[in-house]
Amino acid sequence: MRLTTIVAFLGLAQPALAQQRTPSLVERTGTLRSPPLSESSGVAVSRRHPGVLWTHNDSGDGPMLYATNLAGDDLGRYLVPGATNYDWEDIALARCPEQPRDCLYVADTGDNNERRRNVTLYVVPEPGARPQPADDDEPARVTARARAVRVRYPDGAHDVEAMWVEPDGSVQLVSKGTYGPIFRYLVPRAALDHDTATAERLDRLPVVPQRALGRWVTGAAISANGERVVIRTYTELFFFRREKDWRLTADGPPCWLGTLEPQGEGVAFLDDSTLVLTSEGVLGQPGPIHRVRC
Repeated sequence: MRLTTIVAFLGLAQPALAQQRTPSLVERTGTLRSPPLSESSGVAVSRRHPGVLWTHNDSGDGPMLYATNLAGDDLGRYLVPGATNYDWEDIALARCPEQPRDCLYVADTGDNNERRRNVTLYVVPEPGARPQPADDDEPARVTARARAVRVRYPDGAHDVEAMWVEPDGSVQLVSKGTYGPIFRYLVPRAALDHDTATAERLDRLPVVPQRALGRWVTGAAISANGERVVIRTYTELFFFRREKDWRLTADGPPCWLGTLEPQGEGVAFLDDSTLVLTSEGVLGQPGPIHRVRC
């Protein structure tokens, strides 16, 4: 979601809250230099192509994926046949539902006014050829055709900007919290074999939305070993240990990012303890990329 004004929390110092921590590593590694990529809303780390990141714009773009790296180099844009970008909000890389290879999962789940009757998950095989630097006039490359799964929530519409894919292939979605509590939903692996699915509500997360702190959920990721989950807001990172019965157990106090990013939305694990963060650009400036460890 692009905010129409620069949000109020940009000027905040670290809040005087109990049990906050600060990152042990913060490194700005680059900026997103692909000219069309102005609203990076999610990021995924390739396993097939070491060093390659996949990201996408928020609403207002076509169904495009962008390849980049930690420096923000333009490694090409990819048209996704069979998909529409109504409001893409997050992306994850995981095993394809029916193939022994990796797919990119795209969450077209943004709903600022919470009016959408259905949202969509797209699943597309990750391009096999390693992305290479793109020429300015190069046309978009083309991925395989995406599989679309229409998803309905059991309790009405929600604005959702965070997603991850479980080791068993099921998808978890987390509501933003703009209009109420932050809930977690499950789309079972078997549901991805069908064109439509109803998500299951798992629980209410122990993250209390606070507009003044920028505490609205904008992204999530699971570590490659499946043991840790991170849920991010504009200004914080919340870490959880993933239990085998779907429970999430808090893994230390939240990590305060503050004004590190102008509008931070993307998060993914580079390894089991280090994250990559991406942000939308603001006032014509490209969005930054950071490495962070808490």
